[in-house]
Amino acid sequence: MRAIVHEAKNGFEGLKVQEVEKPRLGDKDVIVKVHTAGMNRRDIAVVTKRHKAEDPALIPGSDAAGVIEAVGESVTKFQTGEEVVINPGLGWQEKSDAPPKGFEIVGLPDHGTFGEYYKCTEDHVEKKPSHLNFEEAGVLSLAALTAYRALVTRGQVKAGETVMLPGIGSGVLTFALKFAKAKGARVIVTSRSDEKLKEALSLGADRAINTNSNWNEELLDETVDLLIESIGEATFEKSLHIIRKGGTIVTFGATTNDEVKINIREFFYGQYNLLGTTMGSAEEFREMLSFLEEHKIKPQLDQLFKLEEYREAFEYLQETKNFGKIGFKLQD
Repeated sequence: MRAIVHEAKNGFEGLKVQEVEKPRLGDKDVIVKVHTAGMNRRDIAVVTKRHKAEDPALIPGSDAAGVIEAVGESVTKFQTGEEVVINPGLGWQEKSDAPPKGFEIVGLPDHGTFGEYYKCTEDHVEKKPSHLNFEEAGVLSLAALTAYRALVTRGQVKAGETVMLPGIGSGVLTFALKFAKAKGARVIVTSRSDEKLKEALSLGADRAINTNSNWNEELLDETVDLLIESIGEATFEKSLHIIRKGGTIVTFGATTNDEVKINIREFFYGQYNLLGTTMGSAEEFREMLSFLEEHKIKPQLDQLFKLEEYREAFEYLQETKNFGKIGFKLQD
């Protein structure tokens, strides 16, 4: 089969498309013929950090949708021909405060989804939402699950609350925008791009401001209850100063520096809540898929690339040119 493979070189130079052996079916496995495989910023992190000579060749990728081509003898949940999406989380079945020991994400350390076929156990696939085509479903899983846990499980968003999403444009935050609106919340977004601000408003954002502006001056008339922070050092202090006293910040990423400074006295006097989150359980994955179907929510699909356009796709995402999700289309 054809796949994007990363060899033990630092960065994009280790990537190439090549023929690799098709996965072998195990007793409890399903083999999915991949139609579309979504990209995430995690894929950039994976290929830029793997540079040791002993690192084996790896097929990256965490998201995919396709058709089950084969099932093992002990598989009971699925049959050949069913349309499915891949759950990118491995080893986290039930909703809990944090992932269990041994939790992994598809695409490292084992092979991921950027190939024509993907193998996993039947517990790590779910039926494709009926209102989504393969292109939409293929770019769905990691970003939507991350947004759902951050906003719903951890943030406990409620109708009538005001949610702020700094740095709108990523797959996770475009899902968070749509989920928050479906929950009846008011949504404020920020971006350095006027075009992305306009796109966010067209998707239902109630207010859009420049990330580099003075948020407190711009939002004097707003009360921010919940803020989803994914930028890190560049915006964290501004996020802490804009949230209402007793409000909540949920953080799942750091596209700028990881380390931030907090005035701890100001923090505890403000009665703030700071929550971390990452990905989500299989239980939350199923909840999220049901929520999508109930509200007929679709991913914000930016564009799809051919496998041979891997370098262009990785650079496009690295430079944050996307508004929403991108991915690879493997089948016509």
